[in-house]
Amino acid sequence: MKGKAGKNNWALFLLLLAGIVLGGFISMLTANIPALSWLGYGQTFGLDEPIVLNLGILVITFGLSIKITIASIIGVILAIVIYHFL
Repeated sequence: MKGKAGKNNWALFLLLLAGIVLGGFISMLTANIPALSWLGYGQTFGLDEPIVLNLGILVITFGLSIKITIASIIGVILAIVIYHFL
């Protein structure tokens, strides 16, 4: 599965995912440091309460919550730059 320039789209997906995860991790680590606490500023959106489907013998719970922080946005931008130079 190659893109227009012959690059692998899965590599971009994995780099973006790594950027999001590392950005979220960095925002959690810097939350208590006053000079870097701005990295944790962001917005959370999704379902506040999960949806529960009870079928008697099977209970399925649906829920999704996404937190976007400044650090995760920086991680995504860095992932795109790294992908561009690969």
